[in-house]
Amino acid sequence: MQIQDTMVSLGDGVSVEARRIRHNKPSGPTLVFLHESLGSIALWRRFPEQLAEATGLDALVFNRLGYGRSSDEVLPRPYDYLQQHGEHWLPRLLDTLAIDQVVLVGHSDGGSIALFAAGALGERVRALVTMAAHTYADHLTLKGIRDMTVKYRETDLRDKLWRYHGARTDELFTAWHTVWLDEAFQRHLDFSGALAAITCPSLIIQGDNDEYGLPQQVTDIAEGIGDTARAVFMADTGHAPHLEKPAQVGDLICDFLPSELARKSAVMS
Repeated sequence: MQIQDTMVSLGDGVSVEARRIRHNKPSGPTLVFLHESLGSIALWRRFPEQLAEATGLDALVFNRLGYGRSSDEVLPRPYDYLQQHGEHWLPRLLDTLAIDQVVLVGHSDGGSIALFAAGALGERVRALVTMAAHTYADHLTLKGIRDMTVKYRETDLRDKLWRYHGARTDELFTAWHTVWLDEAFQRHLDFSGALAAITCPSLIIQGDNDEYGLPQQVTDIAEGIGDTARAVFMADTGHAPHLEKPAQVGDLICDFLPSELARKSAVMS
């Protein structure tokens, strides 16, 4: 495989930092990775590369607006920022790169964005995988964010995040916890239309020890999508299954993908 880091111009002065992972003989859709609220290309670690190798599919990993070297995002975040990223910015990026068929892989906020994108992109999305996606702020979500805010002030968490986000660290952290703890934002969240529009095979994953979401998040998402969705709870797993148990998550995804989409000649390790 070849790995290339690049800047993609989306027009109007907007650019997105992206990583392309390509095979010499590509076939099938492209895996598209959507990172969490405090995530980035680097914070996926080797998971995109490993899954691309295991499936035989090319991959696209990118930093959303406001992250890495991508253009600034609008702050404070509008209440529909998840929807904007899924229904506007991701399709715009895919169109610019001439990527038609995709498998969306989203974690946390990225999983929520993937739900909007899967509805908006329709038949272009051949399959959907979410990990720890949320469609509303339950009491675990709010407690987890409040606890993280205390850690940010009182521990070395800020220093750890600085390694990945640099001068944007404080801005990103504030943008994240401010919007999710805003009661008006919580009332605004509405995924009903997006879920009803999803028709592709969907794998909805959550760790049974996820400190940011109740199990009902998974069952509600699966029920909202319907018969094409499969809910999976991973034992002894927290908020980031792909980092805690990458081989197990990779095998789940490989087993889930329809045989006509992926080679699946290798097993994650």
